[in-house]
Amino acid sequence: MAVTAAMVKELRDRTGAGMMECKRALVETNGDIEAAVDHLRKSGLAHANQKASRVAAEGMIALSLSATGKHAVMVEVNCETDFVAKNENFNSFAEAVAANALCEDPADVEALLSTRIGDATVEQARQILVTKFGENIQVRRFVHISTDGTIGTYVHGGKIGVLVDLTGGDETLARDLAMHIAALNPKFVADEDVPAEIIAREKDILIAQAKSSGKPAEIIEKMVSGRLRKHLAGITLLGQTFVKNPDLTVGKLMSQNNANVNGFKRLAVGEGIEK
Repeated sequence: MAVTAAMVKELRDRTGAGMMECKRALVETNGDIEAAVDHLRKSGLAHANQKASRVAAEGMIALSLSATGKHAVMVEVNCETDFVAKNENFNSFAEAVAANALCEDPADVEALLSTRIGDATVEQARQILVTKFGENIQVRRFVHISTDGTIGTYVHGGKIGVLVDLTGGDETLARDLAMHIAALNPKFVADEDVPAEIIAREKDILIAQAKSSGKPAEIIEKMVSGRLRKHLAGITLLGQTFVKNPDLTVGKLMSQNNANVNGFKRLAVGEGIEK
C-alpha cells in the first residue's frame, strides 16, 4: 500500500514521533496504522533503553491539587536539557502524570508508570517522548499530602515545588509558607524534629571549633550552646526568619495566626543527581 502524507500526519498526531520515523514505520507495516503505532512504541522502548544511562537532571515539577483542596501531589519528571523542559508536550506529559498520581494514588513510581494517559500507559507515553525528543526522559519521584486542614502549594519556575500542611490560618498564609519553604529550604519543621545524630554531629564540630579559640571551658560551653541554637534556627522552618518580614520568625508568625505546621514536602529538579 502506498504511504500518503495524510497517513503520516495521522500517525504523527497519534504518537508524537517524527515525520521520517512515522513514514518508515508505515512502510515497514505496509500502511497499517495500528501496526505502525505498535512498531513505533516498540522502537520507542529500544530508544528509551539506549538513552536511559544518560544524565537527566533538567525537567519540571508538576503539581496537582484535588477539588476539595485536601489532597495534593507533586511529581518530578526529568529530561536532559532545559530546552525540552520548556516544551509544551513535555509539560503536558508531566502535568498528566501528576494528575494520575493524585487520582490513582499509586504505591510507587513503578505503579504510576502503569496508569494510563488516554490510550497509552504513562510508560508508553514516556517512550514516545524519548523518541520525539531524542533525550532520556524519566518520571523520577512523587510526593503527596492529605490533610483535614489547609494545603499550601507553590511552584517556582517549574523547578522547585512545595506542599505544606497547615492547621489554622488561611489559604494566603499557607501559600506564603510554601513560598518561604521554596526560598529558604528548611530541612525540618521544628527543633524537636531534628534527629539526635544530626544535633550530636553538629555539636561535635562546634566544640572542636570553639576549643581552638583557647577560651575557658565555661565560655566554650556558652559559645557552643549559642551557635547550636543558631544552626537549628537555620535548618528548621519555625526557627527561620520569615522571608516576607525579617522582623518575624516563622514560629512567631504561626503564633500570631493561631496556626500549626503539620509538615511539608519540597522538591527541586535534579537535586541529588550527579551531573
